[in-house]
Amino acid sequence: MNIDEIARQLQDFADARDWNQFHTPKNVAMALSVEASELMELFQWSNTGGTEEAVKNNEPDPAVVKEVADVMIYLIRFCDITGIDLEEAVLSKIRENSEKYPVKLAKGNAIKYNRREQ
Repeated sequence: MNIDEIARQLQDFADARDWNQFHTPKNVAMALSVEASELMELFQWSNTGGTEEAVKNNEPDPAVVKEVADVMIYLIRFCDITGIDLEEAVLSKIRENSEKYPVKLAKGNAIKYNRREQ
């Protein structure tokens, strides 16, 4: 995935529609939250943990794919507007999580690291 190219396309899309005036960090963060909620809505009341809703006939459900794309679009747009290097932010967070959740403490354990007895 070329995040910079996608960000450029999203910027061009907003430029052509004169939407940059609306693309403030607050507004884009709110839109991101709405899209994430729309993704969650597809799994509301699921009794299978979402497996049946996410995959149908061994293929990702098209509705899920569209919502995932919407979430990613707003995330990339937010990062572009605020100057966040998304790739570096993700890689940094992965490194942080590796230290925060060492395998010997976290493997097979769903209890948050700071809530369990050491």
